[in-house]
Amino acid sequence: MSENKGTNSPLSTIEAKDSFVFTDQNQQQIRMILQKYPPGRQASAVLPLLDLAQRQCKGWLPQGAIETVAVILEMPAIRVYEVASFYTMFNLKPVGKHHIQLCRTTPCWLRGSEGIQSICESHLGIKPGEVTPDGKFSLIEVECLGACVNAPIVQINDDYYENLTPDSMKAILQNLATGKPATIEKTSSTKQNKSQGDHEEEVL
Repeated sequence: MSENKGTNSPLSTIEAKDSFVFTDQNQQQIRMILQKYPPGRQASAVLPLLDLAQRQCKGWLPQGAIETVAVILEMPAIRVYEVASFYTMFNLKPVGKHHIQLCRTTPCWLRGSEGIQSICESHLGIKPGEVTPDGKFSLIEVECLGACVNAPIVQINDDYYENLTPDSMKAILQNLATGKPATIEKTSSTKQNKSQGDHEEEVL
């Protein structure tokens, strides 16, 4: 795969890191994933393997991780890079401990996503695409997160925060910064979508 490492290759724009090796636990998980696909179709596992690699690298995909996935799946590294660079769920540079994905498509915009972005920027002191100096937070803009009924929303790591207001967004950031659970009060729309027996507050 040395042909993919030249200065004119898109792979050369990814931040470098020491050689990447999956942990024993993740290697076992990879074997289980590959069993789901027929012989010769292992390239279909590129998404779950990239996800495993990103989680192992604390939220981003260095070049070594992409190349390792390519070797395992017997794919050209540039093809794996094309997948990783297409989906906003994959990050090609380091992100914060709490990675905030802010939805800016029409439903969220109509419901006040600009105010949510303003709070994130003013409270954290960063713009989209940046990481706070302490490494705790990063912020990006993304397309639809698929929860339009409860707009505006953000995704922080694996969790969705819905029906946000500037005040609730600020409270979430303050709690995460101090290591507290990020809690939001359910609105009537979220209550209708939850099974009976849930508490009035949801820990996300």
